[in-house]
Amino acid sequence: MRTLKLYLHSMGMLLRAHTQYRASFALQTLAQLVMEGGEMMAVLLVVNRFERLGHWSGGNLLFFFGVMSLTFYLTEFLGRGVTGAFPSMVRSGQLDTLLVRPRGLMTQVLCAEIDPRRIGCLAVGLTALILGSRASGIRWTLPKALALLEAVGLGTLLTLGLFLIECVLCVYTVRSIEMVNALTYGGRSACQYPVDIYPRPLRILFTAVAPYALVLHVPAAWILDKPLWNWPAWTAFVTPLAGPLVFLVMRGAFGVAMRHYRSTGS
Repeated sequence: MRTLKLYLHSMGMLLRAHTQYRASFALQTLAQLVMEGGEMMAVLLVVNRFERLGHWSGGNLLFFFGVMSLTFYLTEFLGRGVTGAFPSMVRSGQLDTLLVRPRGLMTQVLCAEIDPRRIGCLAVGLTALILGSRASGIRWTLPKALALLEAVGLGTLLTLGLFLIECVLCVYTVRSIEMVNALTYGGRSACQYPVDIYPRPLRILFTAVAPYALVLHVPAAWILDKPLWNWPAWTAFVTPLAGPLVFLVMRGAFGVAMRHYRSTGS
């Protein structure tokens, strides 16, 4: 509880710091909104050109886009210390100062940065989710609402776990490993669409390696009354557990890596 209180307090201070220059903050947020809005427009163009993609309607595609955007940018908004700041901490030697403080390293890294510009991306994701829900004619019930909340919540843990891969490698190499972006930013771009439209290698990648399909697509498809791979309804509540599993595995790997950490001496 004290750790959560510390995290929320840190996030509040960082958010106030970022909003001190209001014009700059507003323009950067607007830029993020335009960029993510452009991606949503790309989905709308696909819908307008082809009407359907496999057995998925245009409204279904918007719904998938919204779920993925909300999940990914919620992670970037609240976990920027892991998703972007950690490699620079290693290169600059700032990580050394965290190691001597009486708090867990992961807590301090998460408290180190926030990215309020992602509010614009979250707004686009929420808009796509609402529009996709209406266009798909979803009849919301309590189980469907809970399934969506579980998918987004545990999806943030999955995304955070995938970003931890780069943090682990950065401990050994000092430099960030761009190849990991194939699972993080590449996964975001690919998994804005239902996974079953892709060829088998990509389906395996995003089901067994970076399991966005299990955490996000299975629940989303069930909410749309189009169960993915005809899996039973209960899987919509079980498969998202792959998210915290990935996070716990990578959290353990991060702990092992830090035992081999050598300062850059900066």
